[in-house]
Amino acid sequence: MKILSVEQIREADAFTIKNEPIASIVLMERASRAFVDWFCENFTDRNQLIKIFCGLGDNGGDGLAIARMLHPLGYDLEVFVVRYSEKKSENFEINLGRLERQLNVQVIDSEAIGVELLPSDLIIDAIFGSGLSRPLEGLVKRIVDQLNRSEAQIISVDMPTGLFADQSNNVADVIIHASHTISFQLPKLAFMLPQNAEFVGDWHLVDIGLDQNFIQNAETKYFYSTPKEVEKLVRPRKKFSHKGTFGHGLLIAGSYGMMGAAVLAARACMRSGVGKLTVHSVPTGLQIMQMLLPEAMYWESLGNNNFIATKSWDREILAPYQAVGIGPGIGVHQDIKIGVEKLFEVCYELKIPMVIDADALNNISNAENRDVMKKIPKNAILTPHPKEFQKLINKTWKNDYEKLSLLVQFAVNQEVIVCLKGANTAIALPDGTIHFNSSGNAGMATAGSGDVLTGMILALLAQGYAPQEAAIFGVYQHGSAGDKAAENRSITNMIASDIVEYIRF
Repeated sequence: MKILSVEQIREADAFTIKNEPIASIVLMERASRAFVDWFCENFTDRNQLIKIFCGLGDNGGDGLAIARMLHPLGYDLEVFVVRYSEKKSENFEINLGRLERQLNVQVIDSEAIGVELLPSDLIIDAIFGSGLSRPLEGLVKRIVDQLNRSEAQIISVDMPTGLFADQSNNVADVIIHASHTISFQLPKLAFMLPQNAEFVGDWHLVDIGLDQNFIQNAETKYFYSTPKEVEKLVRPRKKFSHKGTFGHGLLIAGSYGMMGAAVLAARACMRSGVGKLTVHSVPTGLQIMQMLLPEAMYWESLGNNNFIATKSWDREILAPYQAVGIGPGIGVHQDIKIGVEKLFEVCYELKIPMVIDADALNNISNAENRDVMKKIPKNAILTPHPKEFQKLINKTWKNDYEKLSLLVQFAVNQEVIVCLKGANTAIALPDGTIHFNSSGNAGMATAGSGDVLTGMILALLAQGYAPQEAAIFGVYQHGSAGDKAAENRSITNMIASDIVEYIRF
């Protein structure tokens, strides 16, 4: 699913109106009906007082149409128009006239809101939509501030009032704190970013029938990976397949006291369909791995009981493997840095796909080792969390939009794939696009969750999935397993092992 800019959405509206053809007021009617359908499905209490606040533009027109549709259904409504200007959109005027035949519409045109707001109220925010490009001020700013202080549940129409869709707000900006945002047709970039979570709440898409040909032809660098699209990547297994069909993966993980990371990654790899797996780790991990995962083979590191100390990676050693994963729990050590650099060189030479995580990234992030990053194989998959990415690029960012810009820049310049972990994990590709993930939940914010992802991506690479597919598919399936685990364990008491147990392809 594409994420389009505000300007592109306006163009999609205009294209639909011209080519369907329909009047713009009919498209507004569609959007309002889609909102009402969602609302009625999720809020069935007709006795709860609903207070709808409308601006003077098309977002306000949506709010007026929503009120007109909800009223005959028995909902208890009060409707307020915030008169911050003398200018009104044509569609607003039409819907105001239609609504006034059913309900008394109250006008707010002074600093004092003049409306009693209770925590038990349900507020529908239709003041400003996605077209806003400057901070709220004056009357609207004061009203939004009062709405937020009311502690009532707020549902925003298309966008929370005051939130920019395509650029960062200032820290001091006043913005509606919605519990739900109902977005028309497509998600907004703002929904994907942590800095906006407190304003957007849970967001939902409703189809308003925008022209699909326009959307398909629109150019964008932002995408949202929906279940329907991601699950097309699943490769059915043929009857006469054997373990060699599904690849031999090499997982370099673990150190003294950190063998749990290796076990989690290895178990996830095996559960994700790899044919064979060899784990390379410290001697002290042999018994742990063989007891907890007898399906995996084990190869001891030589020369150090605490850290992986292999420095002699060569073609003969790595040739049997279809993919290599490195990083979970290996620690940071000078010998490891040397080994990582050599590993990059040989994998590049043999064109072996790689997934690089955790301490493998930490080993190459130090200032004196910046040149090592030049040796990362092309199309390798890197899986940092935000702090690891910050160390990797040796830069900080002012806001999440700048973070995305740095992410794209790094992926393009290094010709690698970067999965920046978090809610809606952002997967940056060498072509400059970013694919946001749609699965997962807050219960996955637990130690070892990232190790599970590394194992899953390694399994997909070993089976022959292209790196881009392995990254997008692996991240989605990781989140999907987390969602299944949350259903059975609850978000609060999930652990990383639960994610492994619910891996389903």
